[in-house]
Amino acid sequence: MPLSEDEQRILREIEEQLHRDPNFARDLTPARGASRRSLVLAVIGAVAAVTVCVLLLGVSPYLAFACFLVAVVALAVAEKHLRALGDEAMRHVSNLRRTAGQQRRDGDR
Repeated sequence: MPLSEDEQRILREIEEQLHRDPNFARDLTPARGASRRSLVLAVIGAVAAVTVCVLLLGVSPYLAFACFLVAVVALAVAEKHLRALGDEAMRHVSNLRRTAGQQRRDGDR
């Protein structure tokens, strides 16, 4: 099924934008960024789930196992947010280094 004229026009505009700006894809940011708050909440959730898991061991091993699974999921979410925060920090540092290098070159002139 061929593209409509409007869809072809949109694709041409995107292609022109990509040719004009080589950093176009790098400038795009995810819809939801990581935050320290979400990281802290995930870690607190994991600690709470492990605590409840230990308390439930005497009551029901099945409930304790369910709490353990909740703790694993909470730690996976925390790890995802930690990686995203690390990526943001690395981008920030590289931008600072690039800016400092450019300022140094401008000062040498």
